[in-house]
Amino acid sequence: MRYALISGILPALITAIMLLGGCSAKRQVIKEPLREAKTSFLLDELAKNEMRFDWLSAKFSVDYIYDKKLTEFKGQIRIRKDSVIWVTFSPALGIEMARLKITTDSVLYINRINKTHLSGDYSFINDFLKTRIDFDVLHSIIIGNDFQFYDKTKFKAHVDKVEYKLSTSERRQLKKFVKQDETEAPVFYQDIWLDPNTFKITKVSLKEIKNDKKLEAYYSDFRNHNGYLFPYDLIFDIFADSRVTVKVNYSRIRLNEPLTFPFAIPEKYERIW
Repeated sequence: MRYALISGILPALITAIMLLGGCSAKRQVIKEPLREAKTSFLLDELAKNEMRFDWLSAKFSVDYIYDKKLTEFKGQIRIRKDSVIWVTFSPALGIEMARLKITTDSVLYINRINKTHLSGDYSFINDFLKTRIDFDVLHSIIIGNDFQFYDKTKFKAHVDKVEYKLSTSERRQLKKFVKQDETEAPVFYQDIWLDPNTFKITKVSLKEIKNDKKLEAYYSDFRNHNGYLFPYDLIFDIFADSRVTVKVNYSRIRLNEPLTFPFAIPEKYERIW
């Protein structure tokens, strides 16, 4: 039953990549009320405290909850900044059942259970999610950074209880990063919550203007790596026709150790897309 479920949920696996997480984000107790802060100051502090690396690898465990059904699996993730996201998925026994490789313009997938593979572009993900996402969005969501290639001029700053909040109703991809063959780039409603001490993102709410789907991401259990704080626990909720919750816990994180991203498709595997 577990193999059958997992073997047919490539979109869910991609969703899981967007939603790496494990425990609910804890809010700090602040004795004194927060003072108002300028938007420019918060954006500068956010950028200053973002995770920076060229290479990243980690192990993770995932709880995938859909229609009140829980599926558990483990995996490994490798990232080359702004270039490649590579993920393997395994059940509890540790035998690899699927492999996924995402680049700036391609999506490759192998299912070792039913011996199939997928080789295409982002249209597969976008058709499933009924939205338009890109590598920058995926890359940023995974590591808890802000989007790199999107407009930052229209945010407004607020104080929300014990955290700072940045909000925008028209977050657009910068024109110089929109491909010529794209007729439309996504436009997002977005809210970002910041810890007032570390200026790390603790929560993101993201909704594309043209549909009713919403993503909420929670980041917690920050630990120091090479002078930067990295979230080990995250929870991501997707609200659409049905609610999907993915909880992932990171472990064994390695930074700036050169990596390989092997991906070979056996000849007998059937192409499904």
